[in-house]
Amino acid sequence: MTYFIHADKFFLENKTEIGGYLEVDDHGKFGFYYPEDEKPEGRIVDYTGKWIAPGLVDTHIHGLVNEDSMKSDWEGINKISEGLLQAGVTSWLPTTITDSDEHLIETCEKYAAHKGEETGAKIQGLHFEGPYFTPKHAGAENPKYMRDPSIEELRRYEKASDGMLIKMSMAPERKGSKEVVRQAVKDGIIIALGHSASDYKDAIACVEAGATMFCHTYNGMEPMSQHAPNLLGAAYSARLVTDELICDGHHVLEPTVRALVRAKSPEHICLITDCMQAGLMPDGDYMLGELPVYVKDGMARLKDGDNLAGSILLLKQAVKNLVDWNVVTPEDAIMMASYVPARSINKLDKCGSIKPDKPADFIVLNPDMTLSETYLDGVSRYKA
Repeated sequence: MTYFIHADKFFLENKTEIGGYLEVDDHGKFGFYYPEDEKPEGRIVDYTGKWIAPGLVDTHIHGLVNEDSMKSDWEGINKISEGLLQAGVTSWLPTTITDSDEHLIETCEKYAAHKGEETGAKIQGLHFEGPYFTPKHAGAENPKYMRDPSIEELRRYEKASDGMLIKMSMAPERKGSKEVVRQAVKDGIIIALGHSASDYKDAIACVEAGATMFCHTYNGMEPMSQHAPNLLGAAYSARLVTDELICDGHHVLEPTVRALVRAKSPEHICLITDCMQAGLMPDGDYMLGELPVYVKDGMARLKDGDNLAGSILLLKQAVKNLVDWNVVTPEDAIMMASYVPARSINKLDKCGSIKPDKPADFIVLNPDMTLSETYLDGVSRYKA
């Protein structure tokens, strides 16, 4: 049954409205927004004192609630999907790590076999983080599986995933990268560059071949200098690319976050979590792929070497952090966690903003940017 939401603020796609009413139709889609002085007839759900924003979109996440996007069976994957509603996330891309060819094929087949069956946050596709990385910047990925890309291998992953593979992160200096980027983009796959010791020349060549993103910018990259712009320099200087950013205060410190946001503008920063299975779990010992990890003080780190191993960040917290750090306005922080990620994976027709005829996936926020409630297709699914 059609109803109308009344709230203090609405973060619509192109304007933030103060007060008013937002229509949700009986198909679970958004309708029109009406200003405060045009109160519509019908059932009104009152959120006076609250703000309404689009559901958040996490395009780079490995796990949650002690489940892993590669190792867990479908029941476990659905637990991640349900758990993400607690993070304000209504759409996501399960993300792999560098692994054997066999395990990557199995992962593709698992998601293809259960396409559309998730009952929580919607799976909009699959993100391959690796295996085409460089060992020097392996981070928490296993170097023994890292290799050069090939179009033949890409084809097998595309086929096994039944079209669900829509994003790949790779190192631009690997042999054949330019050619694989070009083919992947033709096939509708978004390419992000990362886990790389690339120089600027190779990085920008892959951008011009079609790469449009940088994988968790700053992390898994060489430091930049004025004489060696390298991969990070390409992330800063390439005009229209989108840079992923982990805003947990550990992976990238606040001044460095601020520098990138100012250089690129919020329209080109995609907030991600890189969250692993320890998200929404207590401190302790966990695994990331085949590598043992410990979680303490808000960080996940490899037991061997102490590298950061993904995160335990929730996307709602990344949004709040940016506002609390006074880096951006609430309007821009929400855009960086909804519209920008949806646009970055070509899924703006399905998620990322509040607009007529789009699924009514939205969140209810308190003015301090904490999450109050999460809706999916116009139905309340989580209350804080």
